[in-house]
Amino acid sequence: MAAQRYYLQVEDFSSARGANPGMSFEGSAGPAFSAALGAALREPALFQRWRAQQEDPDAVDASLGALDPDAKVEVKPARTGHGGDVVVTTSLPHAVMSHRLGLLIGRNWTLRDVKSA
Repeated sequence: MAAQRYYLQVEDFSSARGANPGMSFEGSAGPAFSAALGAALREPALFQRWRAQQEDPDAVDASLGALDPDAKVEVKPARTGHGGDVVVTTSLPHAVMSHRLGLLIGRNWTLRDVKSA
């Protein structure tokens, strides 16, 4: 898959959390979120922890574990508040990126646009 740029918005990094505390983002600012999401897209640890918690880990669709070692995450802080604009450049499909975002920050993000990288 060709690389895409996903343009997201997060209203408040300090309150953006996923449902499972063991996998959820724990930071309060854009740089920490950038590092957490970048690691989740490039490294298998977050997916493997989630998969291990499933009722039948072997039945989990292996494609959800795809990685992009070249994924980049940039955060531009909002002018007001504690959120920011996030640009993710990755060759991973939207479903994988959305799944990792859900684990990290739940539904506390909005997809603004997607463009070819």
